[in-house]
Amino acid sequence: MAAERQMQRARKSNCHLCGYFCGVEVRVDQNERITHILPDPDRYPCDPAVMGRCQRFVANRDLIDHPARMNAPLKRVGKRGSGKWQRVSWGHAMADIAKRLTCQKETYGAESLATCISAPHTLYWPLHRFLNLWGSPNNVGIGIVCWNPRIWVNSLTYGWPIEDELNPAETQCVIIWGMNPAESDRSLFWKTLKDFAGQGRKIVVIDPRRTRTAELADHWLPVRPGTDGALALGMLNVIVREAIYDHAFVKNWCSGFRRLSERVRAYTPRKVSEITGVPADVIETTARLYASSEPASIFTGLGIDMSGRNCTQTLRAIASLRAITGNMDVPGGSFINERPDFTPEVDLELSHMLPASQRAKKLGQGLFTLQRYEGYERLTQFTVKHGKQLPARYLTSAHPHLVWQAMLTGDPYPIRGLICMASNPLLCQSDTRRVHRALKRLDLLVVLEQFMTPTAMLADYVMPIAGSFEQPLMQMNGGVANLAYGGAAAFPPRLERRTDFHFWSELGKRCGQEAYWRWATLEDAMEEILAPAKITWKDFCETGGYAPKKKYRKYEKQGFATPSGKVELYSAIMDDFGHDPLPTYGKVTNSNQEFPLTLATGVRKHPYYSSEFRQLQRFRKRHPEPKAEISSATAARLGVREGDRVWIETKQGRIWQKLTISDMLDDFVSIEYGWWYPEKEAVEPILGGVYESNANVLTSADTAKCDPAFGQWNLRAVPCKLYKAKEKTND
Repeated sequence: MAAERQMQRARKSNCHLCGYFCGVEVRVDQNERITHILPDPDRYPCDPAVMGRCQRFVANRDLIDHPARMNAPLKRVGKRGSGKWQRVSWGHAMADIAKRLTCQKETYGAESLATCISAPHTLYWPLHRFLNLWGSPNNVGIGIVCWNPRIWVNSLTYGWPIEDELNPAETQCVIIWGMNPAESDRSLFWKTLKDFAGQGRKIVVIDPRRTRTAELADHWLPVRPGTDGALALGMLNVIVREAIYDHAFVKNWCSGFRRLSERVRAYTPRKVSEITGVPADVIETTARLYASSEPASIFTGLGIDMSGRNCTQTLRAIASLRAITGNMDVPGGSFINERPDFTPEVDLELSHMLPASQRAKKLGQGLFTLQRYEGYERLTQFTVKHGKQLPARYLTSAHPHLVWQAMLTGDPYPIRGLICMASNPLLCQSDTRRVHRALKRLDLLVVLEQFMTPTAMLADYVMPIAGSFEQPLMQMNGGVANLAYGGAAAFPPRLERRTDFHFWSELGKRCGQEAYWRWATLEDAMEEILAPAKITWKDFCETGGYAPKKKYRKYEKQGFATPSGKVELYSAIMDDFGHDPLPTYGKVTNSNQEFPLTLATGVRKHPYYSSEFRQLQRFRKRHPEPKAEISSATAARLGVREGDRVWIETKQGRIWQKLTISDMLDDFVSIEYGWWYPEKEAVEPILGGVYESNANVLTSADTAKCDPAFGQWNLRAVPCKLYKAKEKTND
């Protein structure tokens, strides 16, 4: 054993199985096979106990040499979706892809190419850089219902994105609104929250389900899905009416307080209780608790981002809560992020190279006016006064419904090519059948992947991409904060796998972009990115991060990067673009006679991540099938029991999942997201069981029903019905 340990070599690297890139020590033997993966106590998150509670990171050993991993480029040689492939070299694949894209550009224009992104555990600036140099404004992602809404709304309100803090030494009260860190990817946050609860600090959880996070709470508010905005307005009503806001901060640093006061007057606790189902006295108690706790913070998540038409105004109401209580840019409250010392993503993506004529061709002319270059440029007029600029490509991404429409109909122009990176749109985008039809209409579909996913099964080329330990990475949070974390690869990519960066760099060079891809390796690029911060890539890898000491109350010297120079309770930019400048609430219809229940999708369950890791037996043994949750009263009324296979149906279609009885609102159904079955046939019409349990078979991103400002579609309050699956469910 001693001799064996001596033969092992330890390498510092990072787990890439979520967006937090936790530092690990990877031990390999003389044949470069992994023998151990251990948390690295000296690098982010600097606490082995965090990873000790994570079920994912140990699976890296299974993933690196998994028999189903993509190890060489595959070229389709049969009918699309037939499962007939030819193994080719990288050189052959890249030459053909470049040639076909060039021909497509000459025929249909640069805008006929789109890209599709999703998960945050990779680097997207190389893709954005290529796309801007190519000339296409059409990148589609999941960001419109994940991250983008918060970045946009907080920037409109405060002039820049924020980081809500949970510091047990400072924070007195925290509201967890529409998120469940116990099951999501926030291992560090979950541990901190439990430590916070152990110190007797106050926790409020707002969620229709009594989740593990809600079990920690002093107050659990089971709000009716889709009515969160009304609840926030009701809390504002109490705080304003009882004058328990921060009078000095409101007087000196808030614009539009009088108008906000008039707006919230109608949202009495009694009225809001009728809308939300939360008792009036609980609304009052929660508002008083938050307003009287100095400091306090509010964390929001996908429960709000995915709420559809009311999303933007709900976030605006929550932003107003933070502001009028004086919790802005104070320790333990809501920190206003700073510009990165290192090169920000907006500089790396080269959005200034996308001509105005091409920007104007972004799909959706006249729709979602802020989620366009016009809105971005208006906001940037104020952020640049503080030396800041947000990443353009995330905040101007194309609406997916319009991208699929352009593929299917050629309206307003045809999209003929799509490159998917870290994305599986048949699982992660709404209206799976529409996405399926659209992908089959393409002339060229290229998928960068580690496994043969349902989307990859339809591709013309599947390019094998490196994963954990095989590539260096640095998470820069889109360039919205002076924070970065990540580190080096433990060893080179196995077999013929390559990094995402390699793909985009090589494609760019083959498409006439040689002058803009000057780095030989990703490490060379990282070295240059970090140079302005006066840190080397080697030093960064040793510490695993860059996080200088925070500076608070910056507004006292420079104000806020908004038109008024203050927090904009009344948003001048929203008014300029034809949207209500004050927070408001619109009535939601989350059930009807045909579909009497309310469905929430997008729910994550650890250890899975989006549609990933269903190939891993260690995970499938622990969690073999997707689960649909309802209350015991709802189950009794419907005549179903724990463990039954049930159909969940909407007007879009139906899927099956296994029933679980949970403590939650009655007449409410919560289902898991991202489910498919890699063990099933990888050909049409099966496509790995993509239509069996996939939540997005049930959803739609129809633009007519989306949030008017940014285009968020509804995934959390969808009318549905549920009944026992008496017939076979394709198991």
